[in-house]
Amino acid sequence: MFGSGGSIQLLRVFGIRIGVEPSWFIILFLIIWSLSGYYQDLFPGEGTTSFTLAVISALLFFGSVLLHELGHAVVAIRSGIGIQGIDLWMFGGVAKMERDTRSAREEFLVAIAGPAVTFVLAAICVVIVLGTTGAGDTWEALSFDARGASEAVAVIAWLGFVNALLLAFNLIPGFPLDGGRIARALAWWSTGDRSKATRFAARLGRGFSFLMIAFGVYLLFVGAVVSGIWLAFIGFFLGQAARQAEVQTTITDRIEGLRVADVMDAEPVAIPAELSLDRAADEYFLRYGYPWFPVVDAGGKLAGLVTQGAVDAIPEAARPGRTVASVMAAEGGSGMRVDLDEPLEALLGLDGLARLGAIMAVDPEGRLRGIVTVDQVRRALQPAP
Repeated sequence: MFGSGGSIQLLRVFGIRIGVEPSWFIILFLIIWSLSGYYQDLFPGEGTTSFTLAVISALLFFGSVLLHELGHAVVAIRSGIGIQGIDLWMFGGVAKMERDTRSAREEFLVAIAGPAVTFVLAAICVVIVLGTTGAGDTWEALSFDARGASEAVAVIAWLGFVNALLLAFNLIPGFPLDGGRIARALAWWSTGDRSKATRFAARLGRGFSFLMIAFGVYLLFVGAVVSGIWLAFIGFFLGQAARQAEVQTTITDRIEGLRVADVMDAEPVAIPAELSLDRAADEYFLRYGYPWFPVVDAGGKLAGLVTQGAVDAIPEAARPGRTVASVMAAEGGSGMRVDLDEPLEALLGLDGLARLGAIMAVDPEGRLRGIVTVDQVRRALQPAP
């Protein structure tokens, strides 16, 4: 599912950063509040129990969302696509890929992975509930009416039901939902044109967003105020995300064929890792006035970057005996590099470019060959006069 903004890191799973946006805490509270009443109806007179079950259910739900996004992430990584992290937010989660998919097959496999995980989770819940309650059919097993069941089975029944809803919603064929990405993959495979496929899927997304908003307004008029507002809100965000996808496609069409090497500054100023901090301060920071510099080792390979603040934090008297390597931010996994031959569009989603204002271009051996700034990318995105 789609997402936005910065987030607070919670943990790392398989080396992937897991974060939550502030809006996640709002929806977590609302889910717990709503489920407290639901479990109180199922188990009357047990106020503490109902709250505990609500908290467990809410956390299990977001655990399901996390597993859904990990499904996308694992398949993306297996396809050679880096993952900047996974963020949980108001409408679920989003796995942030460092680049877009490069074939219809790759797009389909990455898109279907999340719903496949959700399907398995819902199916497991069905099997458990059927096996423990003797429910007559699958729908009965996953309904909200879990009266007579134990607390654990009630939680599993709700979790299965909400995962089934999550699966159905994500398979709506409108970009950027998973169903929309599957539709894009099929259209891409059929036409051989990724841009046309993206526009097709984005228009489907906008169409479904209008339907969701319209149905939300209808629910408002028939008295389902909360459901109506929520559905219209989701429809609005789906429409916005679909429009952004169309704009993104227009931009990528404009820079199609351009590589990082075509726009970079091929004479980057870099500081040797073994240079003393006093010389780095005088010969680089004082001379050029830049807030940071890339750092290279003796072989010219990118080792990291060093900031003015990191140098200033070391007392002047101690700088002659300290090297740049001792205070630099190491490069590994920080998103500060890109390959020379990467298409320019690959830079548009990189966190490092937005965070640093520039990104380092390296050759296959990891040697620093250039720097691409935000201004250089902006100039490349401007339409030809």
